[in-house]
Amino acid sequence: MPVLTEQPSMGDVLKYEVNPNYTREVITLLIGTSYPAGAVLGRITASGKYTLSTETGADGSQTAVAVLLYPVNTTLADAVGIVVTRGPAIVSRAGLAYEATVNDSTKINAKITQLAAVGIIARDGV
Repeated sequence: MPVLTEQPSMGDVLKYEVNPNYTREVITLLIGTSYPAGAVLGRITASGKYTLSTETGADGSQTAVAVLLYPVNTTLADAVGIVVTRGPAIVSRAGLAYEATVNDSTKINAKITQLAAVGIIARDGV
């Protein structure tokens, strides 16, 4: 019998939020990738679109400001997504997904600190 593997879902990422009407936003994700649930996102200043938050950069997306709640495929076009953009909210540290340049504990901790600045707290074991 084949083994089925379920992709991460919102329940694997979001553990607490004060009020979904306050903490969530519908945003536009930049074309070019398939964003998983839990993606740590930055906002491009010029366009207002969101993309995976990189380690460094100059377009605004290098600062983590949101966490994607549901997977979104934007390989062919920009698409909308639902994110947590402000807290109080708690997300599972293990449920977060990062851009490829955010690849060690120092860089991950920097992104978690940036999320904390907007009230999104990442916790272990929640």
